[in-house]
Amino acid sequence: MPTPIVQFGTSRFLQAHADLFVSEALQKGEAPGRITVVQTTGSSERSGRLAALARPEGFPVIIRGIQGGERIDTTQQVTSVARALSTSEHWSEVREIVAEQAGILISNTGDTGYRVGDDDRATEIPCSFPGKLLQLLKSRFDAGGRALTILPCELVSRNGDVLKALMLELAVARVNDAAFTKWLGKDVVWANTLVDRIVSEPLEPAGAIAEPYALWAIENQPGLRPPCSHPCVRLVDDLTPYEKLKVHILNLGHTVLADLWLREGRDPNETVREILADTAIAARLDHIYKSEVIPAFAAKGLESEALDYVPATLERFRNPFLNHRLSDIANHHREKVERRIADFRRWSPNTRMPELSAIADQ
Repeated sequence: MPTPIVQFGTSRFLQAHADLFVSEALQKGEAPGRITVVQTTGSSERSGRLAALARPEGFPVIIRGIQGGERIDTTQQVTSVARALSTSEHWSEVREIVAEQAGILISNTGDTGYRVGDDDRATEIPCSFPGKLLQLLKSRFDAGGRALTILPCELVSRNGDVLKALMLELAVARVNDAAFTKWLGKDVVWANTLVDRIVSEPLEPAGAIAEPYALWAIENQPGLRPPCSHPCVRLVDDLTPYEKLKVHILNLGHTVLADLWLREGRDPNETVREILADTAIAARLDHIYKSEVIPAFAAKGLESEALDYVPATLERFRNPFLNHRLSDIANHHREKVERRIADFRRWSPNTRMPELSAIADQ
């Protein structure tokens, strides 16, 4: 079955976000088609997940939480995945699908997904996601070079711009084909996107538990093809306000809590909800929001948006249904501190941030 959407990554987040949205849109005829999911790492423990993602009956996503004062506890079957492949085992098939079928590429390759190591070209199939993507895009170019929309979902500011710059650099260094490089810059749409949904637990062998709140904001530009029409997918003229609120309120709050959890050597299985039951921890986070975060947004003309988003964030943190483990949030902690706290200080340099600075500078 032809699949106009190719997704790089098998994470529980993508299952409860892009895969779910496309599945719901397909039921209304409001998506271009189904998805080929591609596993980009050689992780053997995910082989069972690959098979389960493409089962005809789909996989479950459980939505639990409080929204608009109402309790939500529903299960939805996601049937948007037509096939699931691995770059290590199905490289030729993946190349053919990207070259001949795809119109939209989605990626969520983790916090270090854009890194290109010294060993990237040691084997026929590059180790890094950018290295693999370069070969796939070259195959598409050689097959006629139809236009393409790329929707990166990594938690990187201006992720489309960052990935585009990296790919152009790699193209010059590795391919040295001026026509191909021009095509990458002109006919490939590299969209800046922002994703916002807490997906707290995986289900085995596939599926996830997530909160009701969800947002996929995509900065519009000429030629962009959206993945579907869905209430949670918004095409916006400027991604910046959405990005700053999410990264420097919700994500920043998570990183503050993870930092306290790490430094205090707390329960390895402690969740966000449980750590906020500690009144001292809750008061400290509340103080940071009120005295350091909201003033910074106010200085940028976004005070009312921050005043709305902070209480909504705290309500999401205290969702009684979600077991969002701090051990998961603490993965790649220093990289997250840099993006969520250090970048926030640089964005609003005249706002006093003693507590956030103590975390960023340790």
